[in-house]
Amino acid sequence: MERYLEKLFSSALAEIGAPEGTPVKFEIPQNEAHGDLSTNVAMTLAKTLRRSPRDVAQEIIGRIDADHGHLKTIEIAGPGFINIAFDRQYFTNGLRDILATGTEYGRVESNKGRKINLEWVSANPTGNLHAGHGRQVCLGLAIANLLEWTGAEMTREYYFNNAGNQMTNLAKSVRVRYLQELGETIELPEDGYHGAEIIDIAKEIVREFGAEKRAEALPFFQSFGEKENFRHIKATLERLGVHFDIYFNENSLYQSGAVVETIEEFKSKGLAYEKDGAVWLKLSEMGGTDDRVIVKSSGEPTYRLPDICYHRNKLSRGYDEIIDIFGADHIATIPDVLAALRALGYDTSLVQVVIHQMVSFVSGTELIKFSKRTGGSYLLDELVEDVGSDAVKFFFNMRAAGSHLEFDVELAREQSEKNPVYYVQYAHARIASILRFATQQGIEIPDLETVNLDVLEHAEEIRLIKVLMRFPTVVERSASALAPHHICEYLREVAAQFHKFYQECRIVGSDKAVETPRLMLAMATKRVLAGGCEILGVSAPESM
Repeated sequence: MERYLEKLFSSALAEIGAPEGTPVKFEIPQNEAHGDLSTNVAMTLAKTLRRSPRDVAQEIIGRIDADHGHLKTIEIAGPGFINIAFDRQYFTNGLRDILATGTEYGRVESNKGRKINLEWVSANPTGNLHAGHGRQVCLGLAIANLLEWTGAEMTREYYFNNAGNQMTNLAKSVRVRYLQELGETIELPEDGYHGAEIIDIAKEIVREFGAEKRAEALPFFQSFGEKENFRHIKATLERLGVHFDIYFNENSLYQSGAVVETIEEFKSKGLAYEKDGAVWLKLSEMGGTDDRVIVKSSGEPTYRLPDICYHRNKLSRGYDEIIDIFGADHIATIPDVLAALRALGYDTSLVQVVIHQMVSFVSGTELIKFSKRTGGSYLLDELVEDVGSDAVKFFFNMRAAGSHLEFDVELAREQSEKNPVYYVQYAHARIASILRFATQQGIEIPDLETVNLDVLEHAEEIRLIKVLMRFPTVVERSASALAPHHICEYLREVAAQFHKFYQECRIVGSDKAVETPRLMLAMATKRVLAGGCEILGVSAPESM
């Protein structure tokens, strides 16, 4: 509807002398009596054109033929709103288009031909993924799918952080647990990793090697621990249907000389200096408030340096856009990395960062902090076991990334309309059941061209079609904002409107003139629900 109106309004605005490129934004009125769409463009233009908003509105609608196409009414309301209503055939034609497009309905081309790199999860291989990681896991999956639905050529990337002090701590922790398994009395370092998975790794070394690694140096324990931890991380991601095209190894930045090269380039540009044995980056000259250490006096780089090197690598690969998804704990680092990249001459407008807030887990009124099995962190695997992968993916995407999320495990288990993912999936399964019943009753769905959809005139039929016709716009806007929570909201709206339609309009067994058109409306709804679920990585069951 909006695309159709944009052309009409652009022509009218040009005729009344509005500035070129004046945006026309349409909204769905809260009151259905006010039409299908409304715009305040006359009010925004009033000052520029030195006319009252209602006069501007009158001049605009005077340039639009109310009988053009399928416009039913175009009227002025209040201080200068323009309300537009479409005739019924416009919506039945829209339903025909949905059915003709089939499973591709909802896919748009706003990102066609664009190469986009999305990097997310990138958890250190020092332990299992805890439940809080799930928000980023599921957010990234949905964003990647959204961008593909808008035509983007996606590269899904995982930054494998296997360098630095945390890997040394992993090695020490695995070695201590191994020696403990061999009966030695030895304490785990205070900064070691205390998770149960480290004990499991130590036991695996004992099973494979017995006591022969007792005198082995730390690199063995680091390598073994790293591989075991990452094997578990990949298994967890696999359970959620998350796969990556590239696993970028942080060590490669050191092995290739990229880290040393970056330090030298900063120095050659006068952007880095040595002080107290450390190397400092002049962020105060790049728009930051304070200079930062990028290489400690011990010779160990701080995390800003490999992050800068990694983004130099990504920016050199020719992507049209680079998207990073980070938790809120990274919020202070991002400006420093981007400032450093700009100072080296890189176009950081290609880099977009999505920050998500933290998650708290509750079961009813009880806060969940610890694993039921180990007493340690509540693991993502446990969450999947508790509520299922579909609920995990839907619930983690129900809120905007920038807002705190409270994940109610008890609600996610519930099989009722209170549970949003169950409600959406139940609508899809109910439609599948209706279509199966129609087949059992000997009802055959004829070719689309032979069906008279214009007989659909019940208010709930038209309301459902209106909601279905919005799907491509919802996809496009959700992808543009990198905000899959809009898809969750939309799917709940589709499910709710279908249930209203189903309550008011008998399908199988109704008058023969409307039986087939209503079945086809149900089919279109099923396709939209399935498409939205696909974006979120959620299944669309045929029965429940």
